[in-house]
Amino acid sequence: MDVVLPCLDEAAALPGVLANLPPGYRAIVVDNGSRDGSPGVAAAHGAKVVDEPRRGYGAAVHTGLENSTADIVCFADADGSLDLAELPRLVAAVVEGADLAVGRRVPVSRAAWPWHARAGNAVLSLLLRSRGLPVRDIAPLRAVRRRELLALAVADRAFGYPLELLVKAERAGWAVQEFDVTYRERARGTKSKVSGSVRGTLRAVRDFGRVLVR
Repeated sequence: MDVVLPCLDEAAALPGVLANLPPGYRAIVVDNGSRDGSPGVAAAHGAKVVDEPRRGYGAAVHTGLENSTADIVCFADADGSLDLAELPRLVAAVVEGADLAVGRRVPVSRAAWPWHARAGNAVLSLLLRSRGLPVRDIAPLRAVRRRELLALAVADRAFGYPLELLVKAERAGWAVQEFDVTYRERARGTKSKVSGSVRGTLRAVRDFGRVLVR
């Protein structure tokens, strides 16, 4: 199994993130222009490191997908907020027949998920449920078969990637299963590009809105 980890200045988080990788899972860290030595830290902890110079979450995710060779590929943030030890539960769902298995964040504290990020996620997940997709989050942790995801042709290369994935999965009639996953404060020394500020959240909502009107 491969685990794609988009990365932008996550050197402080990577040792802990990679230490929680389940046995038999390979990390593919896609560096998206880090200036804090993240690629070297990732390589020192056993990850395959790939460079993606085009800025954007979706660009990093897609490059990681292209560099994966596993039948089932997982995706997670590299900031320490998610526990990679929970991935086998999602992978098992795909093995047993789900087209896509995703995580629903359950914060361990208020600080783990700022109010503006929670509010934005609540609105987006409500819109997705209104389209018939049974989810309450926008898939921060996910597992899917590599060939099927490539065939889905998710085009967004910015923050809208996970939302477009869910929208296209629903249109394609995919069976999507959602599981509660632990959501913690990100590692000290790192800053979220989305929930770390109101501005970042607004940029993400802008990208999400572009996906929804396509």
